[in-house]
Amino acid sequence: MVTRRTVLGALASAMVPITAKAADREREPEFLEDRLRATSLPPLVQRIPKRPRIINLKAMGRVPGQYGGTLRTIIGSQKDIRFMTIYGYARLVGYDENLVLQPDVLESFQSENDTVFTFTIRDGHKWSDGSPLTADDFSYWWNDVLLNADLTPGGGALELRIDGKLPRFEVLDPLTVRYSWESPNPFFLPSLAAPQALAIVGPSVYLKKFHKDYQDKFRLAALMKENRVKKWADLHIKMARQYRPENPELPVLDPWRNMTAPPAEQFVFERNPFFHRVDENGRQLPYVDRFILNVSSSTIIPAKTGAGESDLQATGVDFADYTFLKDAEKRYPVKVDLWKMIRGSRVAIFPNLNCLDDGWRTMFRDVRFRRALSLAIDRHEINMAVFYGLGTPSADTVLPESPLYKPEYAKAWIDFDPDKANALLDEVGMQNRNDDGIRLLPDGRPAEITVETPGESTLDTDVLELVTDHWRKIGLALYTRTSQRDIFRSRAQGGRIMMSIGLGIPNGVATADMNPGQLAPTADDQYQWPVWGRHYLSVGQNGQAPDLPEAQELLDLQHSWRKSAHMPERTEIWHKMLSIYTDQVFSIGLVNGTLQPVLRSSRLQNVPDKGLYGFDPTCYLGIYMPDAFWLSGEK
Repeated sequence: MVTRRTVLGALASAMVPITAKAADREREPEFLEDRLRATSLPPLVQRIPKRPRIINLKAMGRVPGQYGGTLRTIIGSQKDIRFMTIYGYARLVGYDENLVLQPDVLESFQSENDTVFTFTIRDGHKWSDGSPLTADDFSYWWNDVLLNADLTPGGGALELRIDGKLPRFEVLDPLTVRYSWESPNPFFLPSLAAPQALAIVGPSVYLKKFHKDYQDKFRLAALMKENRVKKWADLHIKMARQYRPENPELPVLDPWRNMTAPPAEQFVFERNPFFHRVDENGRQLPYVDRFILNVSSSTIIPAKTGAGESDLQATGVDFADYTFLKDAEKRYPVKVDLWKMIRGSRVAIFPNLNCLDDGWRTMFRDVRFRRALSLAIDRHEINMAVFYGLGTPSADTVLPESPLYKPEYAKAWIDFDPDKANALLDEVGMQNRNDDGIRLLPDGRPAEITVETPGESTLDTDVLELVTDHWRKIGLALYTRTSQRDIFRSRAQGGRIMMSIGLGIPNGVATADMNPGQLAPTADDQYQWPVWGRHYLSVGQNGQAPDLPEAQELLDLQHSWRKSAHMPERTEIWHKMLSIYTDQVFSIGLVNGTLQPVLRSSRLQNVPDKGLYGFDPTCYLGIYMPDAFWLSGEK
């Protein structure tokens, strides 16, 4: 049986072929004029697919634009050039603004009960170097990368291994490929639409130069020496890296391609002349010719942004910078908007259920203690003092923008009720206090809790100052410890952190089609249960299996969701998981629906005044299509 998703995919890809008149010089970017005149670049009609993806901007409430211009943005380190891959958001399939999957690079996709996936490639689609995108590129990645033990020693991403088995891969014709599993794989399409998309295709003509099965061993040795690597696999991985596009020679499918090899203090990305999207007037996207990424210290990105050094900035700035950035509108031709963050909580506290300290671990695993911590927090005060009343006091859960939202999830154990919190602490055996009024653990130690933070946001420490006062009133002493991100992560995964503070669940706008794994111990950066998460990630090779019934139940439900191919059943599973997660207070959410500043040049058009901002699934600005942003001629 073909699912509804198949029909949607097919309908969404029914594009009208671009007419020959689109190749007129007036539809060519001036940026490419010299190459066109020298005939080193073919005309537009030969550069784009026969059936390109047509973006009807008027239907989206936007305005068709004009070519040209350069946008500056600031990044905190060289590795952050990955933001261009996220912003560009060219994916085999991708989410639209309504978070519905649509074919993008692909002309169409079919999904039979999330078990058999058939992909149709756009006829005439080309990589940024002009080489054709065909089934050969999928076949190369499957046979020569994923199935090569040197390049993929782990046997492939978890999203590809269902019940430990990879799919059957087939090339049906030069423009059609198929992936078939024995049981449903609902992870597959969302993983292709993710910020760091699952890689299943690569430019085979280019990459074969770095593969031992295709390249002469003497030439391969020379390339390894030139690129300072000792193994051919490391060479291939380095040259093929798509998410962080450090290799300027790597052909890409993105709207802009990197022109600068690291190390560098400035990276230049230029338009991809073979990009597959056009507007309704036949103009090839992107409109903007170049992005310049200036590398700076992450701590001074807000200052530089407010000093007029960025034309488009969302990363590296926070709500705490809003007043300063808004004031920049008086001095520079910029505009600052506020988008809604999609995290389940802008600030959440995570008791570490894998803490090495036996006494505290026992306490953290007692739901009465976690509920007491939550009830003792005055979220209204935090919202007013830190977020100027613009957020919403809430548990760490989905937002009203999610079809899965229920008020009872948001309200679970968030009432400010110190009396009830005190009663719960008495119940768990902490009724005794020392001379300072601090409660004592059952083993006699004072209840002194250290909450750790990577120190990347002053907002976290501002919140902790308030929580310190709240918890002191129920007899708990809170101390803050700040460390660097790598040290923080290592300590958390080693069980040496008692409790931490950070962002809540990543996807607060989830639909039932999206993976509910954020509610179960499935990752080692879930700081309420990192050891259990590592056990899941390593397929039982590392970490420890959950020994808390409610945590195991969440894992079982996540597994049931994966097995199901029916939307009503998946929806029911999501609701069960949301109910358990919020009632058990596995993370202590404080405030969500908070706002993220997005600064742009006042000349930059088609940037929404409001949007949903987050990493996954919205890809920061990605689902709003920055390739359709354009610079007006106004000064």
